[in-house]
Formats: sequence, C-alpha cells, structure tokens
Amino acid sequence: MLLTFVIAYLTVTICIGLFAARRVHGAKDYLVAGRSLPLYMNVATVFATWFGAETVLSVSATFAKDGLNGIPGDPFGASVCLVLAALLFAKLFYRLNLLTIGDFYKVRYGKSVEVLTSVAIVVSYLGWTSAQLTALGLVIHVLSSGAIDLNHAIMMGAAVVLVYTVFGGMWSVAFTDLFQTVVIVVGLMAVALLVGGNAGGFDKVIAQAAADGKFDMFPSDMDAAAWWAMAGAFFAFAFGSIPQQDVFQRMTSAKDEKTAVRGTVIGAMMYFVFAFIPLYIAYAALIAHPELKALFESEDARAIQRILPDLVLGQMPMWAQILFFGALLSAILSTASGALLAPTATFTENVLKPFVPRMSDRQFLLLLRVTLVSFTSCALLFAMNSTSTMYEMVQNAYNVTLTGAFVPLVAGAFWRRANTQGALFSVVLGVGTWLVFNFWIPDTLIPANLLGLMASIVGMLLGSLTPTIFPNRGQSIASALGHAAHDSTVR
Repeated sequence: MLLTFVIAYLTVTICIGLFAARRVHGAKDYLVAGRSLPLYMNVATVFATWFGAETVLSVSATFAKDGLNGIPGDPFGASVCLVLAALLFAKLFYRLNLLTIGDFYKVRYGKSVEVLTSVAIVVSYLGWTSAQLTALGLVIHVLSSGAIDLNHAIMMGAAVVLVYTVFGGMWSVAFTDLFQTVVIVVGLMAVALLVGGNAGGFDKVIAQAAADGKFDMFPSDMDAAAWWAMAGAFFAFAFGSIPQQDVFQRMTSAKDEKTAVRGTVIGAMMYFVFAFIPLYIAYAALIAHPELKALFESEDARAIQRILPDLVLGQMPMWAQILFFGALLSAILSTASGALLAPTATFTENVLKPFVPRMSDRQFLLLLRVTLVSFTSCALLFAMNSTSTMYEMVQNAYNVTLTGAFVPLVAGAFWRRANTQGALFSVVLGVGTWLVFNFWIPDTLIPANLLGLMASIVGMLLGSLTPTIFPNRGQSIASALGHAAHDSTVR
C-alpha cells in the first residue's frame, strides 16, 4: 500500500507540474514565472526549495550524532543567507530586471567575468542537485525493500523530476512547491507528535538532548581547529549560497520588489523554524530505539541518513508512513526541481547563448530544455559515484561560490571602485587558493574555503586599486539601474 501511495503521489506531482507548464509562453515565463508570483507562492518557493533532503535525512542525523555543534551550516547559515539576500540584494536584483544572476556579473564587469562566475555557479549545483537525487533514490530503494538497486532508484527519481521541470520551468516549480509545502508541514508535524510520544513526550526528549550536550553549540572543550571548522561550515552556507541562481530566481519571480523582500524573509523564518522538526524526530527516534545508533558505526557515511526511514518503516503505523514519506518526497522533489532549473538557466543564458547571439525566444527555450536534460545527466553521474552524506555534498558545493562569486557580487553591488580587473583577480585567486589548500595542503588550521574567501577579497582589492592591465568592461550600478528603468518604460 505504501509503495502504491508513493507512485500515486509522484503521479499527482507530475500532473500539477504539467498543468502549470501551460503558462509557459517564453523564456521569461520559464525562468522567472513571468515575474508575477504573489506573496504566498513566493514564500512557498523559498521554503520548499531550501527544505530539502539534507534537512530531513542528513542534517537531522548529524544532529542526533554530534548535536548543534555539527550543523552550523544548515539551518543556521542557510537561514542567514536568505535573510541577507533579501535585505541586501532583493530590491537591486528586481530593479535590474535580469533573467539570471550571471547577467549581474555581465552588466557590472563584462563578458569574461560573467563566464567565469557562471561556470563556478553551475559547478556548485552538482553537489546540491546530486544530494537531492541521492535522497530520492534512497527513498525508492528503501520502499522497495532493496529490490531496486540504489543507483537504478536514483535514475528513476531523476526521471520523475525531469519530466515536469523540463516542460514547465519556474511555473512548474512554483505550483509544485506550493503543494509540497503543505504536505511537508502537515506530514512532519504529525510524525513528530507520534515519534515524540513513543520516546516519552516532548519534555523528555528535550531534557535528554540537553543532558547529552546536543544543544551545546560551542562546547567548552572546543579547540582552535574546531572553531575554525565551524566557521568554515557556517560561511559556506551563509555567504556561499547567496550568489546562487535559485535564490535569485525566487526573488525576481515575485510580482513586485516588496514581495521579493518579504517573501524571502518570511520563507527564511519559516525554514529556520521547521528545520528543527526533523532534528527533534531523529533524536526522539534514538531515545525510543537505541539500536538505531548502530548506523553511526558504518564505514559508509551515508548510512546515518537511514535513521528516519528505517524507524518509520519498522515501527510506525501505515498512516504515519504515508505522512512521513509524503513529506520527505515533497522536500526532495521541491528542492530537486529548483536545483535542476537554476544551473540550467545560468549556463544557457550566460555561457551558451552568447555564442548564438541571434537566437529567437523559441530557440532559446528549446536550448534551455536540452541543457536541463544534460545537467541532469551530469548530476546523476555525480550522485551515483559519491559516498558523502547529503549535508557534506551541499556544503562542498557552496564552497565554489563562496570563493569564486561572493566577493565580486558584494563589491559589484556596494563598491563603486570595483572593476573588471578586480573581479578577475578575485575569482582566480579565490578559487585557486581554495583548490590548492583543499586538495594539496588540507591539514591547515584555517579551512581551505575561508582561505579562499580571504584570497578572493585580496584579489578584488588588488585588482581594483592597482594600475589597469585588463580594461573595465562593465557599468556602474547607477548606470545599470538607469538602463533597466529605461527598458521597462520602453516596453
């Protein structure tokens, strides 16, 4: 019966996505839903996209093992990212009237920086997207009692997401996100009440977690290396996920700039609150069923992500299984669809399109869909060959944009003297430093991603303040806003 429900749920999701696809009449509809989403849909897209597989399965299991000290990136850094993006960039992005975040780098710094940062952004999505596909495959694999091989299950899950995303783009993402948000909230709250009750009630679970030190964000025995590691994880999410196309798309899909700001802030607050429900469920599960701790001993780091699926399938009644897996599938599908669309938009608009400058809107829409299928294939290969947890995969993904796109974004938006040379130096020094220390000199006190961030800042300052070798190819923010306002008036 449970497998039948899952198949029915996936079918309904596909139908909703295909229904929404009828609203797609051009590239603007496909990428930013015609810039027309009302507040409630905007909030739903922010929440549902960020509330993904790693939140339900991986972050919750990491908390059960290591406590808050083990998860500074998500939900803490992730929530900070959304608030910062809303308060610092939402109005600017909306007023510039751009299709992708890569367009910002093109306007501000020129073609070379646009391509470099866009490639960094696209590469960063491999880890995040692969995490969602891995989770979707894990659900199918578990529900089939192992009859379906994990890799085959990952391929099956990817096919479901691909079907409705490739046709409907952001409209399909928005409609399915709204539906999936309701399922996530209702399903997880119901399961939390049941699992918490089996563990002795809310008060007992919280008291036990406190007694075990799970709420010690900064344990007294933390050494310098632990502090730096925590900082690296936090900044990877808080800063590295700001220059991302999915954040940009949700803000610029709103019906107006006020909705863009409010929707992102409310979505961030909603995400932060509900992210603690899976944490509570996972720890309550360990209290009620201590045998699940055996998963922590596995050589495969991904094994701890089975705590909740194994508990629900082995100990919960059918109605709870339906609610949990409905919520889990909703979390995965909503994030996966956005994670596929975002890099597709950036790569097609900012890397491929310039080579075919006279492309019609219809041809561009076709190219977007072809790119979406291609990126899905790459993410599948990554997912089937990685043994990292979903939390680790997402954190590593954000290190690319932390070191290669964050500083040029902030400097381009708020520093008048930022120029093309500064941005080029920033990207090359930032990513280069991170790669060198991450792969060849890993045993440093300061994490490689923070060293890369520092190098990126130095590169921006040196390039922008020293004599010009690479001429400036971009516009000032004031000039870009003026052109955007003029274009809007003309249209």
